[in-house]
Amino acid sequence: MKKLINSVDTVLTDSLNGFCRAHRDILVAGEELKFVRRKDLKAGKVALVSGGGSGHEPLHGGLVGHGMLDAACPGQVFTSPTPDQMLAAVEAVDTGAGALFIVKNYEGDVMNFEMAAEMASGEVATVLTNDDVAVEDSLYTTGRRGVAGTLVVEKIVGAAAEEGRDLAALKALGDKVNARTRSMGVALTSCTVPAAGKPMFEIGEDEMEMGVGIHGEPGRRRVKLASADDIAAEMIGAILKDLGDAARGEVLLFVNGFGATPAMELYVMYDAAAGKVEAAGLSIARSLVGNYVTSLDMAGCSLTVTVLDEELKALWDAPVHTAALRWGM
Repeated sequence: MKKLINSVDTVLTDSLNGFCRAHRDILVAGEELKFVRRKDLKAGKVALVSGGGSGHEPLHGGLVGHGMLDAACPGQVFTSPTPDQMLAAVEAVDTGAGALFIVKNYEGDVMNFEMAAEMASGEVATVLTNDDVAVEDSLYTTGRRGVAGTLVVEKIVGAAAEEGRDLAALKALGDKVNARTRSMGVALTSCTVPAAGKPMFEIGEDEMEMGVGIHGEPGRRRVKLASADDIAAEMIGAILKDLGDAARGEVLLFVNGFGATPAMELYVMYDAAAGKVEAAGLSIARSLVGNYVTSLDMAGCSLTVTVLDEELKALWDAPVHTAALRWGM
Protein backbone atom coordinates (compact mmCIF):
# COMPACT_ATOMS: atom_id res chain seq x y z
CA MET A 1 0.00 0.00 0.00
CA LYS A 2 1.36 3.42 -1.00
CA LYS A 3 -0.33 6.32 0.79
CA LEU A 4 0.71 9.90 1.60
CA ILE A 5 0.23 9.47 5.33
CA ASN A 6 2.22 9.65 8.55
CA SER A 7 0.61 6.58 10.09
CA VAL A 8 -2.60 4.60 9.80
CA ASP A 9 -3.54 5.65 13.34
CA THR A 10 -3.34 9.40 12.69
CA VAL A 11 -4.51 9.68 9.08
CA LEU A 12 -7.96 11.07 9.91
CA THR A 13 -6.71 13.55 12.51
CA ASP A 14 -3.91 14.74 10.24
CA SER A 15 -6.31 15.12 7.32
CA LEU A 16 -8.84 17.10 9.36
CA ASN A 17 -6.11 19.36 10.73
CA GLY A 18 -4.89 20.06 7.22
CA PHE A 19 -8.41 20.63 5.95
CA CYS A 20 -9.21 23.16 8.68
CA ARG A 21 -5.90 24.97 8.19
CA ALA A 22 -6.44 25.20 4.44
CA HIS A 23 -9.96 26.57 4.77
CA ARG A 24 -9.72 28.66 7.93
CA ASP A 25 -11.57 31.50 6.19
CA ILE A 26 -14.67 29.30 5.93
CA LEU A 27 -14.75 26.93 8.89
CA VAL A 28 -13.35 26.02 12.28
CA ALA A 29 -12.82 22.70 14.02
CA GLY A 30 -14.98 21.65 16.93
CA GLU A 31 -13.55 20.42 20.21
CA GLU A 32 -11.49 17.24 19.77
CA LEU A 33 -12.25 17.38 16.03
CA LYS A 34 -15.72 15.97 16.70
CA PHE A 35 -17.07 18.21 13.93
CA VAL A 36 -16.23 21.09 11.66
CA ARG A 37 -18.54 24.08 11.61
CA ARG A 38 -19.17 27.22 9.65
CA LYS A 39 -16.91 30.00 10.92
CA ASP A 40 -19.56 32.72 10.81
CA LEU A 41 -22.91 31.49 12.11
CA LYS A 42 -26.08 33.31 11.08
CA ALA A 43 -28.39 34.07 14.01
CA GLY A 44 -31.99 32.95 13.56
CA LYS A 45 -31.16 30.60 10.69
CA VAL A 46 -32.05 26.91 10.82
CA ALA A 47 -28.80 24.99 11.23
CA LEU A 48 -28.02 22.25 8.69
CA VAL A 49 -25.95 19.37 10.05
CA SER A 50 -24.74 16.29 8.20
CA GLY A 51 -21.90 13.82 8.37
CA GLY A 52 -20.83 10.27 7.82
CA GLY A 53 -17.79 8.09 7.51
CA SER A 54 -14.60 9.66 6.21
CA GLY A 55 -13.22 8.59 2.86
CA HIS A 56 -15.92 10.36 0.83
CA GLU A 57 -14.25 13.78 0.76
CA PRO A 58 -15.13 16.51 0.02
CA LEU A 59 -18.48 15.23 1.33
CA HIS A 60 -19.43 16.41 4.00
CA GLY A 61 -16.87 18.78 5.50
CA GLY A 62 -16.14 20.35 2.13
CA LEU A 63 -19.78 21.44 1.95
CA VAL A 64 -19.72 23.46 5.18
CA GLY A 65 -20.07 27.19 4.63
CA HIS A 66 -22.35 29.88 3.27
CA GLY A 67 -25.29 28.41 1.38
CA MET A 68 -24.83 24.81 2.50
CA LEU A 69 -24.06 23.06 5.79
CA ASP A 70 -23.45 24.68 9.16
CA ALA A 71 -21.63 21.63 10.54
CA ALA A 72 -20.41 18.21 9.49
CA CYS A 73 -19.36 15.25 11.64
CA PRO A 74 -16.56 13.01 10.31
CA GLY A 75 -16.52 9.39 11.40
CA GLN A 76 -13.61 7.03 10.96
CA VAL A 77 -13.12 5.76 7.40
CA PHE A 78 -16.42 4.29 6.14
CA THR A 79 -17.74 4.33 9.74
CA SER A 80 -20.60 6.41 11.10
CA PRO A 81 -19.77 9.30 13.42
CA THR A 82 -21.00 8.83 16.99
CA PRO A 83 -24.06 10.42 18.60
CA ASP A 84 -21.88 12.58 20.87
CA GLN A 85 -20.22 14.07 17.78
CA MET A 86 -23.60 14.91 16.27
CA LEU A 87 -24.93 16.29 19.55
CA ALA A 88 -21.87 18.49 20.01
CA ALA A 89 -22.24 19.77 16.44
CA VAL A 90 -25.91 20.66 16.69
CA GLU A 91 -25.47 22.35 20.07
CA ALA A 92 -22.64 24.43 18.58
CA VAL A 93 -24.52 25.70 15.51
CA ASP A 94 -28.20 25.89 16.55
CA THR A 95 -28.79 29.62 17.04
CA GLY A 96 -32.39 29.19 18.10
CA ALA A 97 -34.29 28.25 14.94
CA GLY A 98 -33.72 24.51 15.27
CA ALA A 99 -31.63 22.15 13.20
CA LEU A 100 -32.12 19.90 10.19
CA PHE A 101 -30.13 16.69 9.97
CA ILE A 102 -29.38 15.50 6.42
CA VAL A 103 -28.61 11.79 6.72
CA LYS A 104 -27.57 9.23 4.13
CA ASN A 105 -29.49 5.97 4.47
CA TYR A 106 -26.92 3.78 6.19
CA GLU A 107 -27.92 1.96 9.34
CA GLY A 108 -25.17 3.40 11.55
CA ASP A 109 -25.77 6.96 10.38
CA VAL A 110 -29.54 6.69 10.79
CA MET A 111 -29.33 5.20 14.28
CA ASN A 112 -26.74 7.65 15.57
CA PHE A 113 -28.40 10.75 14.15
CA GLU A 114 -31.71 9.59 15.67
CA MET A 115 -30.04 9.29 19.07
CA ALA A 116 -28.52 12.75 18.74
CA ALA A 117 -31.87 14.24 17.75
CA GLU A 118 -33.47 12.75 20.86
CA MET A 119 -30.76 14.20 23.10
CA ALA A 120 -30.63 17.68 21.52
CA SER A 121 -32.10 20.54 23.53
CA GLY A 122 -33.56 22.30 20.49
CA GLU A 123 -35.99 21.21 17.80
CA VAL A 124 -34.52 18.82 15.23
CA ALA A 125 -35.94 17.38 12.00
CA THR A 126 -34.34 14.91 9.59
CA VAL A 127 -34.15 14.43 5.83
CA LEU A 128 -33.09 10.91 4.82
CA THR A 129 -31.43 10.56 1.42
CA ASN A 130 -31.84 7.27 -0.48
CA ASP A 131 -31.21 8.07 -4.13
CA ASP A 132 -29.32 4.93 -5.24
CA VAL A 133 -31.38 2.87 -7.68
CA ALA A 134 -28.87 0.02 -7.97
CA VAL A 135 -30.10 -2.17 -5.11
CA GLU A 136 -32.98 -2.08 -2.64
CA ASP A 137 -30.88 -3.34 0.27
CA SER A 138 -27.13 -3.54 0.82
CA LEU A 139 -24.58 -4.59 3.41
CA TYR A 140 -25.06 -1.30 5.24
CA THR A 141 -28.72 -0.41 4.75
CA THR A 142 -32.32 -1.34 5.08
CA GLY A 143 -33.68 0.17 1.90
CA ARG A 144 -31.81 2.19 -0.66
CA ARG A 145 -28.44 3.78 -0.07
CA GLY A 146 -27.92 7.52 0.12
CA VAL A 147 -25.17 8.50 -2.29
CA ALA A 148 -24.24 11.49 -4.50
CA GLY A 149 -27.77 12.88 -4.51
CA THR A 150 -27.07 13.93 -0.93
CA LEU A 151 -24.98 16.80 -2.28
CA VAL A 152 -27.93 18.01 -4.36
CA VAL A 153 -30.17 17.98 -1.28
CA GLU A 154 -27.58 19.84 0.79
CA LYS A 155 -27.07 22.52 -1.88
CA ILE A 156 -30.74 23.24 -2.51
CA VAL A 157 -31.85 23.06 1.12
CA GLY A 158 -28.79 25.06 2.17
CA ALA A 159 -29.79 27.90 -0.15
CA ALA A 160 -33.33 27.88 1.24
CA ALA A 161 -32.01 27.94 4.81
CA GLU A 162 -29.86 30.94 3.91
CA GLU A 163 -33.04 32.70 2.77
CA GLY A 164 -34.52 32.20 6.25
CA ARG A 165 -37.07 29.45 5.66
CA ASP A 166 -38.26 27.67 8.79
CA LEU A 167 -37.51 24.10 9.86
CA ALA A 168 -40.76 22.58 8.61
CA ALA A 169 -40.36 24.19 5.19
CA LEU A 170 -36.76 22.99 4.89
CA LYS A 171 -37.70 19.45 5.89
CA ALA A 172 -40.42 19.40 3.21
CA LEU A 173 -38.04 20.83 0.62
CA GLY A 174 -35.37 18.26 1.41
CA ASP A 175 -37.85 15.41 1.06
CA LYS A 176 -39.02 16.88 -2.24
CA VAL A 177 -35.50 17.06 -3.67
CA ASN A 178 -34.69 13.55 -2.51
CA ALA A 179 -37.86 12.22 -4.15
CA ARG A 180 -36.85 13.85 -7.44
CA THR A 181 -33.27 12.51 -7.36
CA ARG A 182 -31.86 9.17 -8.52
CA SER A 183 -28.26 7.90 -8.79
CA MET A 184 -26.28 4.87 -9.88
CA GLY A 185 -22.55 4.09 -9.79
CA VAL A 186 -19.97 1.93 -11.53
CA ALA A 187 -16.55 0.86 -10.23
CA LEU A 188 -13.53 -0.06 -12.34
CA THR A 189 -11.27 -0.77 -9.33
CA SER A 190 -11.63 -1.31 -5.62
CA CYS A 191 -10.61 1.22 -2.98
CA THR A 192 -7.99 0.69 -0.28
CA VAL A 193 -8.85 1.58 3.32
CA PRO A 194 -5.59 2.64 5.04
CA ALA A 195 -6.23 0.47 8.10
CA ALA A 196 -6.75 -2.61 5.91
CA GLY A 197 -3.77 -1.95 3.66
CA LYS A 198 -5.23 -3.81 0.71
CA PRO A 199 -8.13 -3.44 -1.75
CA MET A 200 -11.59 -4.06 -0.30
CA PHE A 201 -12.48 -6.41 -3.13
CA GLU A 202 -10.82 -8.06 -6.10
CA ILE A 203 -11.88 -7.13 -9.61
CA GLY A 204 -10.33 -8.20 -12.87
CA GLU A 205 -8.55 -5.86 -15.26
CA ASP A 206 -11.33 -6.43 -17.79
CA GLU A 207 -14.24 -6.21 -15.30
CA MET A 208 -16.44 -3.55 -13.70
CA GLU A 209 -18.99 -3.55 -10.88
CA MET A 210 -22.33 -2.09 -12.01
CA GLY A 211 -24.25 -0.42 -9.22
CA VAL A 212 -21.39 -0.33 -6.71
CA GLY A 213 -21.92 1.45 -3.38
CA ILE A 214 -19.70 4.24 -2.07
CA HIS A 215 -18.16 1.88 0.52
CA GLY A 216 -17.31 -0.69 -2.11
CA GLU A 217 -20.51 -2.66 -1.50
CA PRO A 218 -21.51 -5.02 -4.32
CA GLY A 219 -23.79 -3.65 -7.00
CA ARG A 220 -26.16 -5.35 -9.40
CA ARG A 221 -23.57 -7.57 -11.04
CA ARG A 222 -19.95 -7.97 -12.10
CA VAL A 223 -19.58 -7.63 -15.88
CA LYS A 224 -16.95 -7.16 -18.56
CA LEU A 225 -15.66 -3.64 -19.08
CA ALA A 226 -17.75 -1.74 -21.63
CA SER A 227 -17.58 1.58 -23.47
CA ALA A 228 -18.57 4.85 -21.78
CA ASP A 229 -21.63 5.01 -24.03
CA ASP A 230 -22.79 1.55 -23.00
CA ILE A 231 -22.13 2.20 -19.29
CA ALA A 232 -24.05 5.49 -19.43
CA ALA A 233 -26.92 3.85 -21.32
CA GLU A 234 -27.39 1.26 -18.58
CA MET A 235 -27.12 3.69 -15.70
CA ILE A 236 -29.29 6.43 -17.19
CA GLY A 237 -31.80 3.82 -18.29
CA ALA A 238 -32.08 2.50 -14.72
CA ILE A 239 -32.36 6.02 -13.30
CA LEU A 240 -35.08 7.17 -15.69
CA LYS A 241 -37.00 3.93 -15.32
CA ASP A 242 -37.01 4.40 -11.57
CA LEU A 243 -38.14 8.02 -11.86
CA GLY A 244 -41.01 6.88 -14.05
CA ASP A 245 -43.56 9.56 -14.94
CA ALA A 246 -41.62 12.13 -12.90
CA ALA A 247 -38.83 12.05 -15.52
CA ARG A 248 -39.93 15.00 -17.63
CA GLY A 249 -38.98 18.60 -18.29
CA GLU A 250 -35.72 20.04 -17.03
CA VAL A 251 -33.12 18.14 -15.02
CA LEU A 252 -29.79 18.49 -13.28
CA LEU A 253 -27.16 16.01 -14.49
CA PHE A 254 -24.38 15.35 -11.98
CA VAL A 255 -21.39 13.17 -12.91
CA ASN A 256 -19.50 12.34 -9.72
CA GLY A 257 -16.04 10.79 -9.60
CA PHE A 258 -15.15 8.19 -6.98
CA GLY A 259 -11.68 9.58 -6.33
CA ALA A 260 -9.31 8.07 -8.89
CA THR A 261 -11.05 8.89 -12.17
CA PRO A 262 -9.43 11.70 -14.20
CA ALA A 263 -11.50 14.72 -15.16
CA MET A 264 -11.02 13.74 -18.82
CA GLU A 265 -12.90 10.50 -18.24
CA LEU A 266 -15.63 12.17 -16.16
CA TYR A 267 -16.35 14.49 -19.08
CA VAL A 268 -16.41 11.53 -21.46
CA MET A 269 -19.07 10.08 -19.14
CA TYR A 270 -20.93 13.39 -19.04
CA ASP A 271 -21.07 13.51 -22.84
CA ALA A 272 -22.35 9.94 -22.98
CA ALA A 273 -24.91 10.44 -20.20
CA ALA A 274 -26.14 13.76 -21.56
CA GLY A 275 -26.86 12.13 -24.90
CA LYS A 276 -28.98 9.45 -23.22
CA VAL A 277 -30.85 12.00 -21.09
CA GLU A 278 -31.64 14.21 -24.07
CA ALA A 279 -32.64 11.22 -26.20
CA ALA A 280 -35.26 10.48 -23.54
CA GLY A 281 -36.82 13.90 -24.17
CA LEU A 282 -35.41 15.69 -21.12
CA SER A 283 -33.66 19.05 -21.10
CA ILE A 284 -30.44 19.40 -19.09
CA ALA A 285 -30.81 22.76 -17.36
CA ARG A 286 -27.97 22.45 -14.84
CA SER A 287 -24.80 20.33 -14.62
CA LEU A 288 -22.07 19.40 -12.17
CA VAL A 289 -18.97 17.30 -12.92
CA GLY A 290 -16.20 16.36 -10.51
CA ASN A 291 -15.06 14.35 -7.51
CA TYR A 292 -17.51 15.28 -4.75
CA VAL A 293 -18.77 12.05 -3.14
CA THR A 294 -15.75 9.80 -3.37
CA SER A 295 -14.76 6.35 -2.20
CA LEU A 296 -11.10 6.95 -1.32
CA ASP A 297 -9.08 5.88 -4.37
CA MET A 298 -11.76 3.95 -6.27
CA ALA A 299 -11.82 4.38 -10.04
CA GLY A 300 -15.31 4.85 -11.39
CA CYS A 301 -18.17 7.30 -11.18
CA SER A 302 -21.82 7.76 -10.42
CA LEU A 303 -24.52 9.50 -12.41
CA THR A 304 -27.25 11.51 -10.69
CA VAL A 305 -30.39 13.01 -12.23
CA THR A 306 -32.60 15.48 -10.35
CA VAL A 307 -35.88 16.63 -11.87
CA LEU A 308 -36.01 20.41 -11.53
CA ASP A 309 -38.69 23.06 -11.32
CA GLU A 310 -38.28 26.85 -11.19
CA GLU A 311 -37.88 26.86 -7.40
CA LEU A 312 -35.19 24.20 -7.41
CA LYS A 313 -33.28 25.87 -10.25
CA ALA A 314 -33.22 29.19 -8.41
CA LEU A 315 -31.99 27.55 -5.22
CA TRP A 316 -29.33 25.58 -7.09
CA ASP A 317 -28.09 28.85 -8.62
CA ALA A 318 -27.97 30.68 -5.27
CA PRO A 319 -24.54 31.79 -4.01
CA VAL A 320 -22.44 29.23 -2.17
CA HIS A 321 -19.03 29.46 -0.53
CA THR A 322 -17.59 26.21 0.76
CA ALA A 323 -14.31 24.38 0.31
CA ALA A 324 -15.77 22.25 -2.49
CA LEU A 325 -18.32 24.54 -4.15
CA ARG A 326 -17.91 28.27 -4.69
CA TRP A 327 -20.01 30.33 -7.01
CA GLY A 328 -22.05 33.53 -7.10
CA MET A 329 -20.04 35.31 -4.37
